[in-house]
Amino acid sequence: MRLWRRTMAALRSEIEAGTPIVGLEPACVSAFRDELPGLFPQDDAAQRLSRQTFFLTEFIDKVAPHAPLPHVGQSALVQIHCHHHSIIKPQSEQRVLDRLGLDYELVPSGCCGMAGSFGFESEKYDVSMRAAERVLLPRLRAAPPDTMVLANGFSCREQIEQATGRRTTHVGELIGNAR
Repeated sequence: MRLWRRTMAALRSEIEAGTPIVGLEPACVSAFRDELPGLFPQDDAAQRLSRQTFFLTEFIDKVAPHAPLPHVGQSALVQIHCHHHSIIKPQSEQRVLDRLGLDYELVPSGCCGMAGSFGFESEKYDVSMRAAERVLLPRLRAAPPDTMVLANGFSCREQIEQATGRRTTHVGELIGNAR
């Protein structure tokens, strides 16, 4: 609660001005969107900050829909982070990927199995790997080596890179490097 209060104090002028807050990590954005208003249901600043917080692709899609984007035109497998599925929703991500000219497949895996620090804990490692091996890791292994792997969540990126050795790319990196 103390950290949230400090965060809201640091962002007070931006909250009051209605400045969009853009995040790059789905778990962090979901904390601002879901946890913050639940912890402070009577606090106007918390409610406003929650509404002003966007994931990068959500901001591009909803707040800056006419912003120019580069044409990427590559093949990609896309792992959507659990918090992105549950709180943010993947529709804006898909619209931005379409605008980038990406030939992509959303991997229908659900959770990558890492789940924050969960997958790093030795007693939970086997469960983490079983979740990853259900759909995600076999699909990645079956993909041609030149297929890009897009993953925005830190947990997803770590799980994929450690388990397969494949490099992952965040959508922000993809946009920034394509310019």
